[in-house]
Amino acid sequence: MITNEQALKAVYLCQLLSDMFQPINIFRYDQKLKTLYIQAGVNDELAIVIFENGQWEFV
Repeated sequence: MITNEQALKAVYLCQLLSDMFQPINIFRYDQKLKTLYIQAGVNDELAIVIFENGQWEFV
């Protein structure tokens, strides 16, 4: 299950992407790694992983 930190960061990042007119193409929770994955952009050029503690990075 996702953590509160992950949920809040996901909302923040999705809003940021939306404000930049970037489509969100994939939004997935990986139960094994316990991470959220967001793939966005017209050509899928943005990939973000959100860790359990709410920290995130481009991949």
